[in-house]
Amino acid sequence: MDLFSSPKPAGGKALSVTQLLRRMKNLLEVQIGELWVEGEVSNLRKQGSGHWYFSLKDEGAQISCAMFGARKREGSEALEDGAKVRVFAEASVYEARGQLQIIVQKAERAGLGDLQARFEALKRKLQAEGLFEASRKQAIPRFPRTIGLITSGSGAALQDILNVLGRRAPWVQPVLFPVRVQGKGAELEIADAIRKMGQPETFGYPRCDVLIVGRGGGSIEDLWNFNEEVVARAIAACPIPIISAVGHEIDFTIADFVADLRAPTPSAAAELAVADGAELLEKISQLRRRLARPVFERVARSRMALDSLKRGVLQRDGERLLREPMMRVDSARSRLHSALRSSLETLANRLTEARSAHRACHPARIVERRIESLATLGRRLQLAASHPLDRRAERLIRLRGLLRALGPESAFQRGFSLTLGPDGRLIRSPQDVKPGDLLLTKLAHGQISSRVEGDPAP
Repeated sequence: MDLFSSPKPAGGKALSVTQLLRRMKNLLEVQIGELWVEGEVSNLRKQGSGHWYFSLKDEGAQISCAMFGARKREGSEALEDGAKVRVFAEASVYEARGQLQIIVQKAERAGLGDLQARFEALKRKLQAEGLFEASRKQAIPRFPRTIGLITSGSGAALQDILNVLGRRAPWVQPVLFPVRVQGKGAELEIADAIRKMGQPETFGYPRCDVLIVGRGGGSIEDLWNFNEEVVARAIAACPIPIISAVGHEIDFTIADFVADLRAPTPSAAAELAVADGAELLEKISQLRRRLARPVFERVARSRMALDSLKRGVLQRDGERLLREPMMRVDSARSRLHSALRSSLETLANRLTEARSAHRACHPARIVERRIESLATLGRRLQLAASHPLDRRAERLIRLRGLLRALGPESAFQRGFSLTLGPDGRLIRSPQDVKPGDLLLTKLAHGQISSRVEGDPAP
């Protein structure tokens, strides 16, 4: 039967859908059979049964793939979103959906896919700049009052976040900045929203305590806008703490690494952003009970003691009960007065001693004592110096008298004279002079100059 010939007249036998798909499946398996196919893995889903399902794509097309008992298959470790692989598979048709697919027998890595390569390159670049460092991340406020939501206005992620916030913290005010979270140019909208929410006064938005940026799950292509550099740098520059909530728990984007906190899902982001109101109320109630219990117990003990006193001595004779305490008070007052008086006397004595010591150490007193000491030293020095001088003066007088008695002056007084030669030496004999010498004769009263005329006599 030729399936592709012209239709037969009405009433002819037609194929059922199942028969058509089965023939197509047989045709593919026979005509194409097993072959190697190369492409990029996308939307990998690992089922609990051990079967893996994913898409294999290139620039122009994609095809569904199934790998049964994947963990036992050769090269299954090479299968991950964004990885470029070569698979050995059999072309087939999934009859239940009428979907063309290939059944993968084994796989091997053909190099990272373009998206994964771009992801790793940007990750290395931003990590080298320090944008992933924990030291630059801001702390999420414990009790925020206003939370900014940057996500799709019609997505399930928004409803999940609002439901969690309404249940856990109904007092929190959410502020939505709707953006596209998928498709060409969506990353620019996301980055612009982060920038404007980070400067709310400039752009007329309410100031938020924390921002949640994210979307629901999807393939690596669906989440790719959160892997763009413009989004990462907007998150890093935002002065308000940001929680990244992109995709499911197994999904990681560049935004997750740059954000101040990464949440596995949008719902988890809302839970991380706010405290549970019910838990807070319960904790407050526990604290109230813990604070009230000792107060109540003390009041009860005091009331019991008061009742006991009323039934006892107070009821019979209250003055008698107070008599002994009053005596103790009087005794304590007397002791206090005595101790105070003794202390004041001691302080007065110490003050008097301090004043005496102060007067003794006053500079005027010190100067007076120094002057007296200096005068005493002067008198002692004068006495010590005058005695030797007196003795020496007496000795000088004796020597002067002796000199007068034995010196030439006494001879002069008796009529003697001294004759000195031209050289000032004493003339002792005629041979000490020669004719023409000028002589000087000293007498008791004056002196006479003379000249030698002739030869001296022998």
